[in-house]
Amino acid sequence: MYSGMIDCGKKTFMKEGFFGMYRGSAVNLLLITPEKAIKLVGNDFFRHKLETPSGKLTLPRECLAGGLAGACQIVVTTPMELLKIHGQVAGAAADAAGTPRASTTSVALNLIRERGITGLYKGFGSTFLRDVSFSVIYFPLFAHLNHLGPRKSPDSQDAAFYVSLLAGIVSGATGSFCVTPLDVIKTRLQILKHGDGDVKFNGVIDCFRKTLTNEGVTAFFKGAGCRMAVVAPLFGIAQAVYYVGIAEFLLDKCSFA
Repeated sequence: MYSGMIDCGKKTFMKEGFFGMYRGSAVNLLLITPEKAIKLVGNDFFRHKLETPSGKLTLPRECLAGGLAGACQIVVTTPMELLKIHGQVAGAAADAAGTPRASTTSVALNLIRERGITGLYKGFGSTFLRDVSFSVIYFPLFAHLNHLGPRKSPDSQDAAFYVSLLAGIVSGATGSFCVTPLDVIKTRLQILKHGDGDVKFNGVIDCFRKTLTNEGVTAFFKGAGCRMAVVAPLFGIAQAVYYVGIAEFLLDKCSFA
């Protein structure tokens, strides 16, 4: 249907309008906040626990901390990704058939009725591989880039806002490109319904083998540019806001009985 990211954007906008570009955003708005909170806080927690007695953190320990943080978020990420994909696919199918679009809520309820709660976790293994691999790359790279730039003030150890923003963007783009093959496999496994001529997959290894055989190595990097364009600013903004300390400020202003 599309020759590339720009062509996809043009056709989607012409056919579905401005709001068609935001299909699946309801799921992101609901679940992306706890997902990023788990990932960012988890990384800091594991970095602290993995420090050597002298307070040092070696690169392997940094990678382990990032990987553990990525593993913790899967409980939220898997259903979020699944519902987002199915909301987008169902909308496109409805448009092609000329029928009303199904809401994200109805898509979720149908999945639960057909497959139970476990149906929301289809593609768990591939999501685990993608997100753990991404976090192993992203967090150590971010930490080192964030350490290179200017501080907020001469007596502060915290990086300036724009340094964290740029470090998050560069690290996010790098990590997302590296794990694009795993994202391609995850997406193909999470599409539950296929057309008559579509290839069906039975697990990560089967998906990898059939994709490589039928489409070649380049198929594993389909959508890499689009993924980088999404993930880079997402992590840049999330990481910069996290380092500003908005949550700490708000919690300091709250009192709990």
